[in-house]
Amino acid sequence: MIDQSGHETARVLNEALPYIQRLAGRTVVIKYGGNAMVDEALKTSFARNVVLMKQVGLNPVVVHGGGPQIGRMLEAIGKETRFVAGMRVTDSETMDTVEMVLGGQVNKSIVSLISQHGGRAVGLTGKDGGLIRAAPLEPVADEKQPDEIIDLGHVGAVESIDPSILHTLGHGHFIPVIAPIGVDAHGRSYNINADLVASRIAITLEAEKLLLLTNTSGILDDAGELITHTSLKTVDDMIASGRIFGGMLPKVQCAREALEAGVGAVQIIDGRVENAVLLELFTDSGVGTLVHL
Repeated sequence: MIDQSGHETARVLNEALPYIQRLAGRTVVIKYGGNAMVDEALKTSFARNVVLMKQVGLNPVVVHGGGPQIGRMLEAIGKETRFVAGMRVTDSETMDTVEMVLGGQVNKSIVSLISQHGGRAVGLTGKDGGLIRAAPLEPVADEKQPDEIIDLGHVGAVESIDPSILHTLGHGHFIPVIAPIGVDAHGRSYNINADLVASRIAITLEAEKLLLLTNTSGILDDAGELITHTSLKTVDDMIASGRIFGGMLPKVQCAREALEAGVGAVQIIDGRVENAVLLELFTDSGVGTLVHL
C-alpha cells in the first residue's frame, strides 16, 4: 500500500507540471544572498533547487552577493570599513579583498555545492569574457555630514553586459554563477550591487523571470501581511507613502528596471524558507511577492 506521503508527492508533481511546461527553455536569473547563503540547510536546498531547474529544462543563472563575508574578512585583517549611503567605501586594498572573497571564496563555494548535487556550474566574475563593463559611481554626500562629498572608490555601476560567455555556457548545459565584479576600459575593478547586476543580466538575456532572494517575506501591506502580487503602480504609491523603504527600495527599483525593459516578471522571495525557489516557481502558493507591470 502506498502511504500518504507518496500521494502528496504525486500531487505536488502534478501541480508543478504546468509551471515546468510554461518555463521550459526559458532563462531565470536568481540573485542569491542573505540567510540563504549562510545557513547550511538553506544553502543545500538552494543548490538542489537550481540543479532541479536545469534538469527540467530551465536555464538558471545565479548572481550572488557576499557583503557579510567581505566584512568578516576585512575585520580579520584589521581593515576599517566605512559605509556612506549604505555603500562600502572601497579603496584599492579593500577591492583586493572583495575580489578574493567574492570571486574566490564565495563564488567557488556555490559552484562546489551545486556540483555536489549533480549540477554543472561554472564560476565567473564580470571580468571573465568581458561580461560586465563597469563605471565608477559618482561621489555621494555623507548622510552624517552632508557638506562632505565622498568618493566611493571602487564601487561601480553596470555600464554594459556582454552575454557571449553566458550563451556559450548555456549551450554547453552549464549553470553560470556570477560574482558582481565589473571592470572598466582601463582594467580597473569595481564592486557592484548584486541586485543591479542580476537585473541587468536578466534584461540582457531577455529572461522570463528575475528572482530576488531576501531576508524578508516579500513586500508587506499595512497590517504586515505578505502581498503575493502587485503592480509597479501600487509599488510607486507605497514608496510615496513611505510604506516601502530601506533595503526593499533598491530591490523594487531593480524590479522596475527589469520589467520596463521586458523581463516577464520579478519575484521578491523569502530566502529564509527552504526550497524557496521551487516553491515560488512551481507551486500555486509561492513564498514571496510577484511584481508585474
